[in-house]
Amino acid sequence: MTKAEKLRKLFEGKDLIRIAGAHNGLTAKLVEQAGFEGVWASSLEMSASRAVPDANILTMKDYFEMANNMNESVSIPVVVDVDTGYGNSTNVMHMVKKFESAGIAGIVMEDKLFPKQNSLLEGGRQELASIPEFVGKIMAAKNAQQNKDFMVFARIEALIAGWGHEEALRRARAYAEAGADGIFIHSKQKNPKEILDFIKAWDIKIPLILCPTSYKLMVSQIKKLKKVKMVIFANAGLRAAVQAEKEVLRKLNQTGDLKKVEKEIAPMAEIFELQGTSAMKEEEKKYLKKDREDIEAIVLAAGAPKSASLKKFLDSKTPLVMMSINGKSLLERNVETLKNAGIKNINVLVGHLAKKVRCPDVNKIYSCDYQNKYILHSIFSAEKHLGWRTLLIYGDIIFDNFLLEKLLKAKGDIVLAIDASYKNLPPRGKKLDLVRAKYQPIKGHRKIENLRSNPIIKIGQKLGSREANFEFIGLAKFSEKGSRDFKKFYYQAKEKYRGKKFHEAKTFETADMSDLLQEMINDGYKIDSMEVSSGWSEVHSFSDYKRVCEFLSERKND
Repeated sequence: MTKAEKLRKLFEGKDLIRIAGAHNGLTAKLVEQAGFEGVWASSLEMSASRAVPDANILTMKDYFEMANNMNESVSIPVVVDVDTGYGNSTNVMHMVKKFESAGIAGIVMEDKLFPKQNSLLEGGRQELASIPEFVGKIMAAKNAQQNKDFMVFARIEALIAGWGHEEALRRARAYAEAGADGIFIHSKQKNPKEILDFIKAWDIKIPLILCPTSYKLMVSQIKKLKKVKMVIFANAGLRAAVQAEKEVLRKLNQTGDLKKVEKEIAPMAEIFELQGTSAMKEEEKKYLKKDREDIEAIVLAAGAPKSASLKKFLDSKTPLVMMSINGKSLLERNVETLKNAGIKNINVLVGHLAKKVRCPDVNKIYSCDYQNKYILHSIFSAEKHLGWRTLLIYGDIIFDNFLLEKLLKAKGDIVLAIDASYKNLPPRGKKLDLVRAKYQPIKGHRKIENLRSNPIIKIGQKLGSREANFEFIGLAKFSEKGSRDFKKFYYQAKEKYRGKKFHEAKTFETADMSDLLQEMINDGYKIDSMEVSSGWSEVHSFSDYKRVCEFLSERKND
């Protein structure tokens, strides 16, 4: 339902409509929060907010921008005080199209000559337009509107100008006949008698609108006046704000102590709420994701350490990822690196000594039957986190920011970080995930390595050292498509190879991640690589541990 429809339905209802003055989005929100049925975009308030007289000094564009701001800030109808219509009938038609297209519910136009002065200004110039001229404006406004529910109200200033009761009635009847949706009868007398006389004499069925600023009629009294449908409290909010601000600023200037006025000012939390800060934060959570906030990192830490030297070093109650490296656990260091890269969704796949794995701001996922399952099937304990962009990280490696940034920028749906330097290292007492990439490492030209595409042809632990040219370091990136494809191939292979040999594995149930990647490669799927030669280390043995501790200590001292 549009706001024009809401306003029209209010006029068709039985209750008195109460609207209150505002001059910007904030004050319009206060009107809505107070429980009024609509907002009065007051010409006086809008002019006063710009510190200029209410005398047509501001342009239609000025008023439109402020009214539009109010309308966008509330869910209730906004009725705009458009003074004399900003010009002749041609200007009025343009104005109606402009305000209506912005979702304004209705306008009130007064029958004064341009430029007008405020009706309540003591000694103000109150010159009225001729009846034919203003009738033309009313007809122009009604003919210009596109939405049948948009409402055009005629404001009678005859009583303000001192032209008397009969002239006010004559004008009101002419404007009603011209198509006005309601008549706003105005008075600056302190006694409501001339208003009550007008209401008593009003013999046309279109509704009346009152604005009891000078004369004092309460809502309970107005409700008894059956011909009156809407009451406008035109500027009480503005006057209250001015009075309160003057007093607070005076006290603050005198005392220089904010505590002296603390009880008289709204808390900052309320200001944030009026600004819509809470709603903004909720929307940000849903929609405003940064480039890396939808990346799911999965750290594979379910298995127990296999190295005899590490088993001897670690007590039986410490998981590998929780061993201390210069005061921080291996897991904490990797999580810190991920967070520094903007990755917040970090999951740790646990199994061995699961309760001992502790790290702030990570989601622990328990891998059932981890003792009998290999890496591939453990990964699928975290299947629900494999629907987005995903990082898979082996739990026994440590890596730096530079390497991670390089991987995140690498192109490809599935990208494995690979290193050729394994051939220069002494035997490490473990089976390596070796890789045969399409191209050999380029010695001494590491920058060129970053630019080329080097797809993987073979991967596995049984590749011969002559055939392999790289080692998979245990760090992989999947695009959203890559994650979906990885899952699709897993379930296809599970159906096809159940209980059977699967690449290097004796059965599908004992498969490694490299087995599934090889299945994808054999099917023609492109597995990309990112060549590295530094920035990471495995922590597989006690000598690895010592080397990493020494390196981090030296870097800290540098």
